[in-house]
Amino acid sequence: MIDITAAVATSPEGPFSLSAGRLEEPRAEEVRVRIRGVGICHTDLVMKASGYFNGGVLGHEGAGIVEKVGEDVTDLAPGDHVVLSYFACHHCATCGAGQPAYCERFTRANASGGRLDGSSPLSIGGESAKGVFFYQSSFATHAIAHRNNAVKVDASLPIEILGPLGCGFQTGAGAVLNTLQARAGEGIAIFGAGAVGLAATMAAKAAGADPIIVVDRIDDKLETARRLGATHTLNGAEVDVVEEIRRIRPGGVHHALECVGVPTLLEQAVAVLRPTGTCALLGVGATGASARINLMTLLQGRTLKGVIEGDSDPRIFIPRLIGLYQEGRFPFDTLVRTYPFDQINQAIEDMASGRVVKPVLLPD
Repeated sequence: MIDITAAVATSPEGPFSLSAGRLEEPRAEEVRVRIRGVGICHTDLVMKASGYFNGGVLGHEGAGIVEKVGEDVTDLAPGDHVVLSYFACHHCATCGAGQPAYCERFTRANASGGRLDGSSPLSIGGESAKGVFFYQSSFATHAIAHRNNAVKVDASLPIEILGPLGCGFQTGAGAVLNTLQARAGEGIAIFGAGAVGLAATMAAKAAGADPIIVVDRIDDKLETARRLGATHTLNGAEVDVVEEIRRIRPGGVHHALECVGVPTLLEQAVAVLRPTGTCALLGVGATGASARINLMTLLQGRTLKGVIEGDSDPRIFIPRLIGLYQEGRFPFDTLVRTYPFDQINQAIEDMASGRVVKPVLLPD
């Protein structure tokens, strides 16, 4: 076992607290990673607010350097730089069909805080603690991950800021490039200009979509969206969004994304589609939230599809995003602001206020 420092979720409403912990040695298919940077995602805060992770460790946008590998790990070695993403078993029927984001073991491995057998490699204060959120729990100096969710990347890349490629940026960009498969000249409307929506904006530009319409209520975010490729931006607090989008693209857009999890935004996103258009729901809404969708709207060939992790296989899609980044076509680094590990609560406050799009903690 090794000694680590972790940001512990002490209560649903309270701040994170840095605490000493102990981490087991990796099992046969696991790796131990020294975390160099970890993004903060809305999903971390939703899980914290639920109270389920009280006394446990969250974090699922980690990146770092492999320190030790289990005996069955042959594709990774100490010293490798890796981005950590979600776990998929790669054995079930859904994984076999090429849809690992919907792995039959997804919830158990990614949301329970334990391994598939229920155990955890982490202890805090001598007591076992939930320590493999998304099979990483990377709000820590070190994490245990699985060979299946550790993606090797070139060591020349800035590893400290790559973690968000494993979830938030992957989700937005993947929805555009994998789910919707947006093509040049097709119109797209993106509801929400946070990390996910802005990643979708960059991907839409890379795909040649036109127009690219971004909706939000914060003008600074809309300005960022314009800088990243939006051809039109709408402040949802000031205009009739559906009317304006149909004015910009008569007949409606080919694609729409709801990136916030707000029912009224989902209703608007479906309403602006052209016949046979597709709306992708990405936002994590409140438990029990529901939207009113006109059935006749769907009968006109429109599709409403829920999307997890951008329908991405991280082993394929993260290298694709890095390639776009290296070509200057996916400048995600412009959305990142780094914070020392002990400023985690300030980083969360800055994200909630809109002062920063993607805070990344530097535990090392």
